[in-house]
Order: sequence, then C-alpha cells, then structure tokens
Amino acid sequence: MNAAQVVETLKQRFPNEPEYIQAVSQVLPTIEEEYNKHPEFEAANLIERLCIPDRIIQFRVSWVDDKGKVQTNMGYRVQHNNVIGPYKGGIRFHASVNLGILKFLAFEQTFKNSLTTLPMGGAKGGSDFSPRGKSANEVMRFCQAFMTELYRHVGADEDVPAGDIGVGGREVGYMFGMYKKLTHQFTGMLTGKGREFGGSLIRPEATGYGNVYFLCEMLKTRGIELKGKKVLISGAGNVAQYTAEKVLQLGGIPMTMSDSDGYIYDPDGIDREKLDFIMELKNIQRGRIKEYADEYPTAKYVPGKKPWFETGCEIALPSATQNEINEEAAKALVANGVIAVSEGANMPCTPDAIKVFQDAQILYAPGKAANAGGVSVSGLEMSQNSGRLSWSAEEVDNKLHWIMENIHENCVKYGTEENGYINYVKGANVAGFMKVAKAMMAQGIV
Repeated sequence: MNAAQVVETLKQRFPNEPEYIQAVSQVLPTIEEEYNKHPEFEAANLIERLCIPDRIIQFRVSWVDDKGKVQTNMGYRVQHNNVIGPYKGGIRFHASVNLGILKFLAFEQTFKNSLTTLPMGGAKGGSDFSPRGKSANEVMRFCQAFMTELYRHVGADEDVPAGDIGVGGREVGYMFGMYKKLTHQFTGMLTGKGREFGGSLIRPEATGYGNVYFLCEMLKTRGIELKGKKVLISGAGNVAQYTAEKVLQLGGIPMTMSDSDGYIYDPDGIDREKLDFIMELKNIQRGRIKEYADEYPTAKYVPGKKPWFETGCEIALPSATQNEINEEAAKALVANGVIAVSEGANMPCTPDAIKVFQDAQILYAPGKAANAGGVSVSGLEMSQNSGRLSWSAEEVDNKLHWIMENIHENCVKYGTEENGYINYVKGANVAGFMKVAKAMMAQGIV
C-alpha cells in the first residue's frame, strides 16, 4: 500500500467530503508500515474495502412544527464495517451534519470500537435537524419521523445506534418508543436509554470519565498526577460536563467550558456547585454558557472564541466538535505550557495541530482511543440488555476503567518510538486496524 496514492484516489472519488478525506489521510500513513508486512492484505485489496462503507442509507424526514408547518430534513445512517460485531455508533442531530462528516465519524468509529475489546462494528448516523430552539413536542415529532424510516435498518444484532451531539436521553427515549411501536419488540437496539427501560448506569458519564481515565494513564508514563492541574475544557454538553466532574473528583481544576456562541473562563476554577449550575443550565433550561458569567461575575465570557489561548493551564481536553483546535491554537497551547491534550470529541484537532503537539513531544491522545469510553459502556449496556441484567454503577465503572487502561496499553505497544516518545495516534490506529484486518481476512471477500 502507498498511503498517499490511496488517499489521492479517494479524494478524486469523493471530492466534496473533506472531513472524510481528512480522517482517512490521518489514519493510512500511520498503518502503512504494518499493513505492508502482510502481503495477503494487499492481495485482497483490504485497504480500499476498509475505507469505503458497507452501506449508506439516506432518507427524507418530514415532520410538523408547533405552528402546523411541514418541515423537511435529511436523515442518514452510514454502516461502515461490521466484521467484528453489529454496527455501533451514535446519531447526531445538528445543522452541520452531512454525508462527509458522517462517513468520517463512521470510519473513526470502526477503529475506536475495535480498540474497546468489545464485539462492535462501526457506524454513524444523524440529521441536519437541530434540537436547539425547538420545543419538546417538536423534538418528539422529529425523532418519531426519523425512526419511522431508520427502524428498517437497525436492530439489536444488526445496528445499535446511540446518542451524539444533539441527541441525549430525551431524544433516545423518543426514538426507542417509536421503534418499539413499529416493531412490537423490546430489544436493546439503542444505547443511552433511560435507566428505567434498559439503560446502563454510568452511560451518560462514560465518554467524559473514560477520557480522564485515559489522560491519567498518559500522565503516569511521565510520573505526573492530575491533582492540582488546571484544565481547559471545551463544550458544555454531556461529554464536557462529565469530563469536568471526573477532573474535579481526581483533584484537577476545570477552568473553562464553552458552547457554539463562546466560552467562559473562571479564574477561581469551576467547582462542584458551579458545575451543577452548568448542568442545570444546559440540560434543563437549555440555556447558553454566557449565563454562567451572569451568575458568577468573577468569570469572564468571551463570545465567538474558543478557550485554547488562555494561559496558566497544564492540560487541554477538547470535548466539543471536530476541528476546534487548529495549528495556531495548538502552538498557543504548547507555548503556554500545556503538557497533555486528550480528545473527548471526535477529531477536534486538525492534522497541523497534531503535528505541533507531536513535534513538541507533549502527550497527545486521539479521540478513537481517549473518548472510547462512551461506546465501551454502550457495549456494556448491550451486554446487560442481552442478558436481561442490570449491573451496579461500581461494576460498570470498574469495567470502564479496565477498558481504558487496556486501550492505553495497546497504544503504548504499537506507538512507542525509538526515542521513547509514545505516538498515541499511530498506536491507536495500528491496534484498531489489525483486529479489523485479521477478521476481514478470516471472513473472505464479502
């Protein structure tokens, strides 16, 4: 395999999907050396088969708003690869959603799920519908209309969606209710469900908790503790909230949070009381992060910006969306003394930003490794549903901690360079790829 040639071919075939091309171009060069040790992979044209999704489903979603007007959105499901288990990946409701973004997310999900050690393939779905500014009834009607088409393509042993940006417990509940009505079945075909109807304890917390667990494993390689460290966090949704919660529990100090309008910086740190305010603001009131500065006047609110240029912090945990840290922001983070960056979001750092981190030899963890905690506990939820079981929060959290330690161990195994620096990007990509590749070879050309 010549990684550059493969990327160029895909770029010509899919010229209007920059996020997908970016994801592929970040993975293929890191696995090229390992891939070329296995001539049987090339004989089976494995790399092209791995890059192109098994199946893409696109459909129209028509729904009626509170004023009685018919609205139309696009719905998608990209089923990328199911060679090691049923398709598994979130559903995203956001105005930015398009096919290229979902293809990149599904591609990344395939390797992330492989890393978890659990039997799950990779998929992603969603719609350009945004719940922001919509009433609960409008969100319910949209979710029901969306599932009216999607239900044909998902199921507990076929494809198990979950939440993502714009899709929390409320939206999952509405979709699950409609699936159950349409199929007359009560199965674990969605994860992130309410605790009352098959959801797992620790699932809402899992992505944020898992990212911090992975961060701690990275810090251990240099004999550093999280306790006392000041932390930059982006986002104010599920991932960011529970990232901040676990940072607090382990003695770190969250300094920032953000949403699409801007960010807040609290010089006194975001403590438990302040985090509770943010959780109520975002989860119940569905307000904007700028209201934090109104409640706590010592904090500043910076509209239209991201928090990466703030000084005096040692750790950055991007937990919002893709490409939120560019080369300029990465250089600022390094210059300001940040020692570790761990991705809570999917591909929040551009390729140029990643190069800055790696050239500076700071600890950097890609999302497919660091934020795999969410899908890991989704996999544990699937196991509980299949066995009609319910595990304690402590049991699930212990399993999550073990999974993140195992992922870190595999990243170290495949990513340690001659000078001792751990290239977590290479380690995660090679570890995830090899499991999928071997399964594809075993199952033949299908």
